[in-house]
Amino acid sequence: MKADIGVIGLAVMGQNLILNMNDHGFKVVAHNRTTSKVDEFLEGGAKGTNIVGAYSLEELVEKLEKPRKVMLMVRAGDVVDQFIDALTPLLEEGDIIIDGGNSNYPDTTRRVNALAEKGLVYIGAGVSGGEEGARFGPSIMPGGDPRGWEAVKPIFQAISAKTDGGEPCCDWVGKEGAGHFVKMVHNGIEYGDMQLISEAYHFMKEGLGMTHDEMQATLAEWNKTELNSYLIEISRDILGYRDEDGDIVLEKILDTAGQKGTGKWTGINALDFGIPLTLITESVFARALSARKEEREQAAELFGHKVEAVEGDREQWLEALRQALLAAKIISYAQGFMLIREASEQYDWELNYGNVALLWRGGCIIRSAFLGNIRDAFEKDPELKFLGSDSYFKAILDDCSASWRKVVAKSFEIGLPMPGMSSALTFLNGYTTARLPANMLQAQRDYFGAHTYERTDKPRGEFFHTNWTGKGGNTVSTTYNS
Repeated sequence: MKADIGVIGLAVMGQNLILNMNDHGFKVVAHNRTTSKVDEFLEGGAKGTNIVGAYSLEELVEKLEKPRKVMLMVRAGDVVDQFIDALTPLLEEGDIIIDGGNSNYPDTTRRVNALAEKGLVYIGAGVSGGEEGARFGPSIMPGGDPRGWEAVKPIFQAISAKTDGGEPCCDWVGKEGAGHFVKMVHNGIEYGDMQLISEAYHFMKEGLGMTHDEMQATLAEWNKTELNSYLIEISRDILGYRDEDGDIVLEKILDTAGQKGTGKWTGINALDFGIPLTLITESVFARALSARKEEREQAAELFGHKVEAVEGDREQWLEALRQALLAAKIISYAQGFMLIREASEQYDWELNYGNVALLWRGGCIIRSAFLGNIRDAFEKDPELKFLGSDSYFKAILDDCSASWRKVVAKSFEIGLPMPGMSSALTFLNGYTTARLPANMLQAQRDYFGAHTYERTDKPRGEFFHTNWTGKGGNTVSTTYNS
């Protein structure tokens, strides 16, 4: 009996996905470029299962049922292209290659088109949930060549996480690089969420002087509210985790954050598309700032920077902080969906935004209780441009506004950095301001560069130039098209 699918790449995510597939009755062929890892896996985690090994790509392909399905769980970039190049001569028309890594979506679009010309089907599937998710149910975001969906759908929907209603957190996202784009934005929102929780921890620890047990208890309570989410859960657990000496492990971790690039890609695409993804990009910059550890230590000594204590009723401040975190978290998702919408419209992907929210409802890192409300919001209004305009989320933002402003203002007052919460608040302030000072910007641009401007007393699309000094003339920069 031939296998249902082959998986290349036996790092922890690859191994756990294979074991997950095996648990759901699918026969899997496992391969790794370093073939000794195949033996280690077969003698280790895969022992006693129906999983079989392959020590070459030829052997892998030979053991697969047609149309062959080969899933790559390897590092994004050149390695993916190398495996595609090696596999292509071995496959036949209609065979399917699936990339389950964190590839950049333009690469996926390129690969979909290139392989389609050779008669092969390519799917770029974002997989979220970490090691545990891969083993017991991840969120899967497949996109690419739609001809391959029906073939991989039974496997992917079987192994994916399920909502409380039993719906699989996996469905077809869209053509070309849509699946990997949605996964990229997922990771960007993840950056924002993590930064916001870290800022709340910092406020509690430095501002309110709370112990780790007190902070852990606070997050446990918050997790019973609208903040209920995977990231709050693990942050609660981290705050209480002690080593063999009884010391809190968190405080022994160096405060320099790493990143793998997907948050940066999200920010770059936001700039390219002109979407104000302020919170997510600020979260990327916060990690970049954290990496300058020695410089920060020297500057802290030079400036004598100390965080002052927050005075007043602690319980009132904690409730204000909870509301600030909730409101800023909504902005993180709102900005992410603004970017997804823009990409969908520009690339003609025709994405279902409510469906995207469902994909994130379980299994993934940003899974949280209110993703169901996000799905409801887009089902109610598929053309919803700003999540905060939905009645459910608007009510939360209205209710939390005063506390959010209070916490951000206090952070500035006591010298505690809060880039995520403050940038999210600034975004909302700007988004809900009917007239911004960009008229001054346009006047400045026209003054020094003759870039022209539109007028409030004229129809949109008509452009004007003022000879501000009397010496500049009437020629405008838009005249030139070099």
